[in-house]
Amino acid sequence: MRPARQSSAPSTSLGTGVARHPSARVEVAAAVIQRGDGSFLLGQRPAGKVYAGYWEFPGGKVEAGEEPRAALARELLEELGIGVETAYPWLTRDYDYAHAAVRLRFFRVLKWSGTLRGRESQRFVWQAPDAISVDPLLPANAPILRALKLPTVYAITHAAELGRAELLRRLQQALARGLRLVQVREKGLDEKGLEDFAARVIGLARAHGARVLVNGNLRLARELGADGVHLTSAQLKEIRQRPEFSLVGASCHDAEELARAQALGADFAVLGPVSPTPTHPGAPGLGWARFAELLEDCPLPVYALGGLKPDDLETAWRHGAHGISMMRGAWR
Repeated sequence: MRPARQSSAPSTSLGTGVARHPSARVEVAAAVIQRGDGSFLLGQRPAGKVYAGYWEFPGGKVEAGEEPRAALARELLEELGIGVETAYPWLTRDYDYAHAAVRLRFFRVLKWSGTLRGRESQRFVWQAPDAISVDPLLPANAPILRALKLPTVYAITHAAELGRAELLRRLQQALARGLRLVQVREKGLDEKGLEDFAARVIGLARAHGARVLVNGNLRLARELGADGVHLTSAQLKEIRQRPEFSLVGASCHDAEELARAQALGADFAVLGPVSPTPTHPGAPGLGWARFAELLEDCPLPVYALGGLKPDDLETAWRHGAHGISMMRGAWR
């Protein structure tokens, strides 16, 4: 797959999925081939090609009249000798070559048949998201590598219903089972109660290598040393620059808010509710079809939210989500 450099300005409208210069963009299908342990495959561009020696995700150009999923299967068979069995649409990112504009449609490939082999004598290596050992990497891949560090489940605290002690007990259990991303969201606690509770959550999470974001309260997130902040949709409308945290999430309900989260430089968004939920009584759910439409050309990792259970993860993947975010479902 040819290397690219990122355009200095956004080139798509998340509301319409239309590129700024649609006729100039070449469609490319790119594969994030992942094993069960989370490691993924990178290939090294062979000698004689532009950027020879650089590492990239496998893939190639979508031919005229060809669907991106079909192009992905064809390219991986031609390039690696494998047949794609399970692949989910993921992120779409626009980059510019010196000579052409490209739209990269990334798929997560979780199951394949055949034996991996470089048909152009290129090298391949398996890498862990938090321990990249090869160099140089194409700079266009940096956002994809950051997104791969995000787990597929994002839990939201719900002490108002369970009680603080019980929520902390269930959090400890969930962390032991592998939960690695938590949002502290407790609208009913007073300032002191929220501070104490959030500190407890952060302490438990740190012991398991998990990260914690605080909903809406930038001051408290800074004072407690949280990993980041989760912006409300109201804050998205008001804030003018990305908060100075290593991790910033955003709550979104429509195309306009997704576009705002992207422009702000958020690391990920949560989109919902997919289904009606007691947290937002009377609010209709988006439904999976509309959810997928909103993510069709989205460059951000997006978690599906709203009335979901752990068993809904694969459904979310099929509709373009990075993963699922749960409040009640996370603590059952």
